[in-house]
Amino acid sequence: MGAHYKNFIAGEWVDGATVTRDINPSDTNDVVGEYAQADAAQTGAAIDAAHTAFPSWSRTTPQERHDILLRVSTEILARRDELGRLLSREEGKTLPEGVGEATRAAQIFDFFAGEALRIPGEKFASVRPNVDIEVTREPIGVVGIIAPWNFPIAIPAWKIAPALAYGNTVVFKPADLVPGSAHALAEIIVRAGVPKGVFNLVVGRGSVVGQAILDHKRVDAVTFTGSVATGRRVAAACAGAMRRFQLEMGGKNPLVVLADADLPTAVECAVNGAYFSTGQRCTASSRLIVEEPVYQRFADKLMERMRALTVDDALKPGTHIGPVVDATQLEQDLSYLAIGQKEGAKLALGGERLNRATPGFYMAPALFLDADNSMRISREEIFGPVSAMIPARDYDHALAIANDTEFGLCAGICTTNLKHASHFKRNAEVGMAMVNLPTAGVDYHAPFGGRKGSNLGPREQGRHAVEFYTTVKTAYTLA
Repeated sequence: MGAHYKNFIAGEWVDGATVTRDINPSDTNDVVGEYAQADAAQTGAAIDAAHTAFPSWSRTTPQERHDILLRVSTEILARRDELGRLLSREEGKTLPEGVGEATRAAQIFDFFAGEALRIPGEKFASVRPNVDIEVTREPIGVVGIIAPWNFPIAIPAWKIAPALAYGNTVVFKPADLVPGSAHALAEIIVRAGVPKGVFNLVVGRGSVVGQAILDHKRVDAVTFTGSVATGRRVAAACAGAMRRFQLEMGGKNPLVVLADADLPTAVECAVNGAYFSTGQRCTASSRLIVEEPVYQRFADKLMERMRALTVDDALKPGTHIGPVVDATQLEQDLSYLAIGQKEGAKLALGGERLNRATPGFYMAPALFLDADNSMRISREEIFGPVSAMIPARDYDHALAIANDTEFGLCAGICTTNLKHASHFKRNAEVGMAMVNLPTAGVDYHAPFGGRKGSNLGPREQGRHAVEFYTTVKTAYTLA
């Protein structure tokens, strides 16, 4: 039996109304821990504490906020192997991926420690004589953070760090599938010296804790990463309350492979983007759009590469792909295999439920051939190790297929033609475009976000985060 962990509310570790068990998807006999789940009343108490703490915290010096965030970064980096192992144990991504994500979280806190010292402002002359104008940025207040399970330390980091850096207070609801990483991060933030009420952790179901955040009048902004359906509910609730919100939702990301592409590079881009992290990334390459002259050669090389991938326990050395996160997600992935075949696509490789030394949610990465962009497997986010290859007549046809989606997070192209690469970067209807790189994989200091159904609100990460976490004030002074 795992250890018991509490929520952090108003500067105290407190038990919840109920308890959830955190299960290792690589070994369902392994209980990572038991985590207290907050109810609506406790969530309200956390919000009230954040509201009470805001006036004092928002007026701390940039140096104070910098120092706290830097201490968080330093501890995460020093413990990245331990934190990465915990992350991989509860979420199922491989140990190198888990350690890499923990490292990134440290880098994010380090970056925003610096940003606390660089909050921008402007001063310029008025059109009226003897009048000065100052434009400053101020924190917005209590920020409700609703995070997903697929990046259980990096995504919370890139929401919590800027919120605190710019002087806001936080109520953090992690996904209930991955409370371990959230609790470990919370402990680090508390040890770094964050004052009472400034940071609060409330673990629990979205229907309880998430809804309480949306219903509370003292929440000034909500940042959400998750499904489109839930994102719409968040938007509706926040719009009704005249509250600021930021949504990062799904993706159905295309990787275009042109006939002139370097095929080994293209294959690596496809394998990395479609299957690493078990395909459980909003940036995953779930549509592979390949020019007809190289379609079969690319398919053959891709399947050869896929056969060399090892699916096993996330913590086991040599594992390339870990398990799916839980039984519900696995059933969803498997259901799409049946849907694709019924629609007429050819399941060329993979898709089997796998048995390993320990009971877990293992699935062989799957590849559909001869898919059409109108099929459900080409239009709906599966969120698993499943991709569909779609033939394209030429570049223009490939671009049209790539843009024919309700989503617009990211898109990639593999080509050695500078003209096509430049045209694609300009005309792909996405927030992020990649050339000869996997669609999954971004830098922590650059803006992250999409268009169309993938995003609503200001960008996350990098200096663009200031747009969401601050409000602009213009002050006029008669000299």
